[in-house]
Amino acid sequence: MQPQIQAATQTSALGLAQHRVLRNTYMMLGLTMIPTVIGAVVGVNTNFSFLAANPIMGPLLMLAVMFGAMFGISALRNSVWGVVALLAFTFLMGWWLGPILQVALGLSNGPQLIGMAAGTTGVVFFGLATYVATTRRDFSFLGKFLFVGLIMLILGMVANLFFQVPAASLTISAIAVVLMAGYMLYDVSDIVNGGETNYVMATLRVYIDIYIMFTHLLHLLMAFAGNRE
Repeated sequence: MQPQIQAATQTSALGLAQHRVLRNTYMMLGLTMIPTVIGAVVGVNTNFSFLAANPIMGPLLMLAVMFGAMFGISALRNSVWGVVALLAFTFLMGWWLGPILQVALGLSNGPQLIGMAAGTTGVVFFGLATYVATTRRDFSFLGKFLFVGLIMLILGMVANLFFQVPAASLTISAIAVVLMAGYMLYDVSDIVNGGETNYVMATLRVYIDIYIMFTHLLHLLMAFAGNRE
């Protein structure tokens, strides 16, 4: 009887720990929206003319800065500085929304498209997250496929910086939306099933999923529903 009691106690403790990580992740995710919005406001009012002068180097440099920031957050994830680094990172990401938001706000229905992209992203995330948390289904089998897809996506985005093909850009955005939906399932599943036990890293992973889906949804909405009159 004693081994069964110990096993049940360990299972209960593990379940509580997983629930705590998921709860802290959602709380931290909500908090990251504050610096993101502040950064976006700053970005909308920033002159990004340097991107026009450096259409290739600008995005590549920003991509390098973002990856560097993510490595920094990973190194600090077990201290309060990890939270500080995460919030600073989300401010930077909000600021980097400036160029696409400026284009969107230049459309007569731009604010509506931004709201639609944000709302759709939120509905998709919470729908998928609720499904995973309720069923506790393990989506770890998606990991390799998603990683290969992500590498191909990044290569496609970098290549299109040089070739600037509109149709390719829209295709990349459509693929990115589907890929991020897969990553939402994978990342939330990893948290729910105990694969990710650090809420700072869990928040970072989910935040990036949401961020990328939002930007590419907005790009697609501007292309197909933007009113330029």
